[in-house]
Amino acid sequence: MTDRYWTLAGRGRAAFEIRGSEFVGHAAPATSVEAAEAFVEEIREAYADATHNVPAYRVRTDPLTEWASDADEPSGSAGKPALNVLQGENLENVVVVVTRYYGGTKLGVGGLARAYSQGVTVAVEDAGITERRPHESFSITVEYDDSGTVRGILESEGVEFDAEYRADVTFDVRVPVADAAALRDRIRSATSGRATIE
Repeated sequence: MTDRYWTLAGRGRAAFEIRGSEFVGHAAPATSVEAAEAFVEEIREAYADATHNVPAYRVRTDPLTEWASDADEPSGSAGKPALNVLQGENLENVVVVVTRYYGGTKLGVGGLARAYSQGVTVAVEDAGITERRPHESFSITVEYDDSGTVRGILESEGVEFDAEYRADVTFDVRVPVADAAALRDRIRSATSGRATIE
């Protein structure tokens, strides 16, 4: 699994009508299977009077967890098309639910697949897509003599940090996982091993 991934910037919602049936797409970021299932349940409860609430999610676990349900629509007409949109956009840590209020006209499997895909697509567009990189945090403690060097490295790398000046200087650093080892090595080298990193 790569360090960078695409997910939703926030929650999204979209509503539209197709041949009398009302569809409402809901999308949200979810960093765990539990969070994804909680969102599905939240929508099911909020739209308990709907004919169908079709869920799908993709969550970064090892391996990636993907799940979808047709929610009593004809097999393959709802859950799979919803999940296909998430796969096609390469989104992870994301959950969607498309709510349907049946309007009296059957849409057929192809029509349903298009409607559920549209519900996910438009809700995802409403939420916005953003890139995420997993981060790790550690602290670097140095004597005053080395603090300028360390601060210079952190600033040149564009790393997020807070500095605390006491008897020694401690930098609390938040850095992308992919860059963390190289940064630690650079600081050890620049301070001739005097920096305490934990």
